Amino acid sequence: MLTEAPRAAHFVVGDWQSAAFGTGPADRARAEAGVAAAYASAGLEAPARFVWVPSPARGAAAAAILAGHGDALRAAGLDELVDLAHKDLGDVSAGVSVLGEVRTRPWEAARAAACSEQGPEQWPRVWGETGGLLWNQVQSLVTRVRAAIGDLAGGGGEDASAAQNEAGTLLRAATLDAVLGQHDGPWLALFEALGRLGGPLAGLAEVARSAGWWWPYEGLVILSERPSDLYRDEPGRLHRGDGPALAYPDGFALHAWRGMPIPSDFVESLTGLTAARISTEENAELRRVMLEIFGYDRYLAETGARPLHRDETGVLWSIELPGDEPVVMVEVVNSTPEPDGTHRTYYLRVPPTTQTARAGVAWTFGVDEADYAPQKQT
Repeated sequence: MLTEAPRAAHFVVGDWQSAAFGTGPADRARAEAGVAAAYASAGLEAPARFVWVPSPARGAAAAAILAGHGDALRAAGLDELVDLAHKDLGDVSAGVSVLGEVRTRPWEAARAAACSEQGPEQWPRVWGETGGLLWNQVQSLVTRVRAAIGDLAGGGGEDASAAQNEAGTLLRAATLDAVLGQHDGPWLALFEALGRLGGPLAGLAEVARSAGWWWPYEGLVILSERPSDLYRDEPGRLHRGDGPALAYPDGFALHAWRGMPIPSDFVESLTGLTAARISTEENAELRRVMLEIFGYDRYLAETGARPLHRDETGVLWSIELPGDEPVVMVEVVNSTPEPDGTHRTYYLRVPPTTQTARAGVAWTFGVDEADYAPQKQT
């Protein structure tokens, strides 16, 4: 029997990157067909009902209720979320979770077979050229979503009640019972590159190309939509200054600046930001965001900072911050002129232990100060 030749790894990775960070309405027909195929491969009948929810937060709430934790969620003040989840679930009997049959066991078998086939020498290389290229960014996103779902209960802080902490733990636990759909992209990229995306994994891949997280049960499956919006910076971190960096159709959202969680109204609250306000901000992480938005050069000028070191490569500056490590930067001037003939100045963040401007510039190129000897500056 003829089989289709495996595609080059970079094409496979590109496709799964698009799926993992895809936005917009799910392809519900394709996703439901994929679920049915996954159930059939596990020797199970297709679920009697497909329950679509607008976000993984609603899915986790429904899963927590099916696990018998509805009262615990209500005790934490999540009545609206519980009521919506009951409405989503309806009267169809869910039965027990079949996550093990549908995803866990076939997934582990495929991974073990691939690892054995490649051997200890080839396995790290193949992973690094496929799923490893996506892993950090996707896993960071998954971790953030799980944490935000738990935070819906308001737990985790010093002022949180025992009920809120319990509800947050239950919601986060419910996310662990989900198949990650599009966010399974890294492993699916590996399996496809190795020609192992058929059989039991074919249905899982179809859902991942078409929808978000999903929870499989005997009698029904809960499927969540993909994000409606997703904004990332160049390194792939969640980043947006004028709205949520990640948002789902029901309003469940994450706000972030360069990957760091921020309050939903934080950037908007910075109108009229001053150097004095930055200096008095107690939260070190938020203070760094404020510095970036305000501008390092402006902050240095308004606070009367003095350079630590100056040489032919640039100027080394340090901003001392109470309760935090200093922000150390090297100021460099681009030798290539702008269209109007001016030369642009850049501030490059360097490790706080940097002692000279030359060492800072060398660090940005990944070399030691002694080895930094550019033939031409650009």
